[in-house]
Amino acid sequence: MHSTDRLLDAERTSPSAEPRVLHLSRGGTSVVVDLDATPGPAIVHWGEALTGSTPDTLRSLAVAARGQRVSGGLDTTPALTLVPTGAEGWFAAPGLEGHREGAGVSIRLSLADVQAGEHRASLALVDAEAGLAVRVEVRIGPSGLLHQRVTVRNAGATPYTLQATHPTFPLPWDATEVLDTTGHHLRERSPQRRDLGIGVHVRESRRGRTGADSTILLAAGRPGFGFERGRVHGIHVAWSGNHRVLAERTTTGDAFLAGGELLLPGEVVLAAGAAYSSPWVIGSWGDGLTALSARFHDEWRARPQHPRRPRPVTLNTWEAVYFDHSLDRLTALADAAASVGVERFVLDDGWFEGRRDDTAGLGDWTVDTAVWPRGLHPLVDHVRGLGMEFGLWVEPEMVNPDSDLARQHPDWLLRGRMSLPPSARQQQVVDLSQPEAYAHIAGRLHALLDEYPIAYLKWDHNRDLVDAASGPAGGARVHEHTLAVYRLIDDLKAAHPGLEIESCASGGARVDLGILDRTDRVWTSDSLDPLERLDNQKHTGIVVPPEMLGMHLTSPVVHSSGRTVSLGLSGAVALLGHFGIEWDLTSLDDTRRAEIAEWVALAKRLRPLIASGRVIHVDGTDPGIDVRGVVGADAASAVFTIVQTATSAAYPPGRVRMPGLDPARAYRLRVLIRDDDAGQSALEWAESDIVLTGLQLAEVGVRPPVQRPQQAMVVELTAEN
Repeated sequence: MHSTDRLLDAERTSPSAEPRVLHLSRGGTSVVVDLDATPGPAIVHWGEALTGSTPDTLRSLAVAARGQRVSGGLDTTPALTLVPTGAEGWFAAPGLEGHREGAGVSIRLSLADVQAGEHRASLALVDAEAGLAVRVEVRIGPSGLLHQRVTVRNAGATPYTLQATHPTFPLPWDATEVLDTTGHHLRERSPQRRDLGIGVHVRESRRGRTGADSTILLAAGRPGFGFERGRVHGIHVAWSGNHRVLAERTTTGDAFLAGGELLLPGEVVLAAGAAYSSPWVIGSWGDGLTALSARFHDEWRARPQHPRRPRPVTLNTWEAVYFDHSLDRLTALADAAASVGVERFVLDDGWFEGRRDDTAGLGDWTVDTAVWPRGLHPLVDHVRGLGMEFGLWVEPEMVNPDSDLARQHPDWLLRGRMSLPPSARQQQVVDLSQPEAYAHIAGRLHALLDEYPIAYLKWDHNRDLVDAASGPAGGARVHEHTLAVYRLIDDLKAAHPGLEIESCASGGARVDLGILDRTDRVWTSDSLDPLERLDNQKHTGIVVPPEMLGMHLTSPVVHSSGRTVSLGLSGAVALLGHFGIEWDLTSLDDTRRAEIAEWVALAKRLRPLIASGRVIHVDGTDPGIDVRGVVGADAASAVFTIVQTATSAAYPPGRVRMPGLDPARAYRLRVLIRDDDAGQSALEWAESDIVLTGLQLAEVGVRPPVQRPQQAMVVELTAEN
């Protein structure tokens, strides 16, 4: 066994001998592993940094976590190990399952080796009888996120079919309320809560992509936990294919979260000597969801590949022109975009061969010469001549049966039967795990990027992977396809430095840290309805930092919902993310364009704050009022929005708080934007030169304006010298 100063070695000669304990600590988080727990290594603490701990107190902590024998139970009560299995006497959800053609189902792992440092460890577990070698990687990131990954190697002589591997994250016993999200197209990541009693709560996605109805985070905490307070732990699976997360409380006094890839039957069969590594499962915790979320944001921003330059204000053409592509119309739209300060112009669906609607052309990634006789060069040159970047919509994983690709290579389509799977948006899926299919799609994308100065790809994915197999009577292909997508994106970025990619999937159906580790933002939802977006952006943003969340101004009549909304509401809701526009600006007069230009200028001024600050969601507000903001990392400035979602319970409404600032500093409040005041008298503080301390703002607050439903106010706070 390899040891460091963080690994406490002690010969264990009897159950009463002092245990060997591993203490990892970083970013305000401690993880304590009892290496001698029965039947295997177990995390006995994940959470608050245990400052001041000594080797003796850490050993005592491990002993204090061990359960005693009880009547009617096993002679030794098993612990929640890193990878629990049934042969160890574990009756709850296992951490590893598999078999050898229906035999060899028993797994009992023992610790063989530990390599550890201050904030990471690698534990080798073996089952010689089962012919398995397992390595569990545990590391704490710079902001205190706990990362776990399990690698399973077939050390036997016959193939081993892996069914599941799910690393475990222990919960405090008082974490009895669960929060997750669900949804559908146009309404992704709607929150839902429930009690966590004895038993298991499981969320799965079998859609072949993350899924609009999947949960971005599975969290459990003390009843009533909110954004501002209440201890809570949560996990996220950084994987863009099928996955499973679960929360369970057992009758033996253990509570835990677990997650990983959901493997379809026979999807991973390990030949002798072959290995499988699970996706990283990432856990965070905090006193309130804001603290939990900040760990995700801080660590994601610290990655070397995280986008550093100011996020370009983006105009996407889809809701402006749909499939009606013409050079004159699009150059006029580009002129209008440049006039309001747009920095990136993205040509959406409809530019390629045969694509006059959504029934044909997918897979044939060549410019349609009937619409673009000189290619895209005239439009690209015009856009770049206006000082804007050019972006292009693609959907590389998809194909229409009415396309040259599908007619020439029907064997490249994912299917499990002779007949095609049910279609969605009149399309099927290209099996990118096939080398020839991969090479063809990669070649077309590289050719586009070589021919045109494309700075940005809007990478769409408008179809779940239904019956996704390698051909009639073939094997499941979601796992291999997902890895191929990752490889394709990585290859494109390596060959075209500076290229940025957005993950879009019918809006927000592929939002996870697996895809976001190699892309630069997500399209949060196809719904641009500001009221619908409030919950969506709030709960997507628990995991994803705001500068990676696409948030756009919408036209006055929202295309997805038909709701009529004000520019003030649309702007306020879009302001706290990667700002953009989804609107036919050529239809507006000069006055309206000037108003949009003001919002664009404000977004540009605030984007350094948005890209570096802490996101704040305020609990306990009037049910008809939403208060949220971003506070600078140095707490010198902040911006908050006060959105009226419905009529307030009080008239005028009671005070709202603005937490997250330095309690000892004084802040000057300035109203930046305010919708029509609905004929009410002036709000005195908004018309005054007002200064409040951070403590006063957090604990006492200010009176919000009387606003009609669907109106908003934007407030800037600046610390006094």
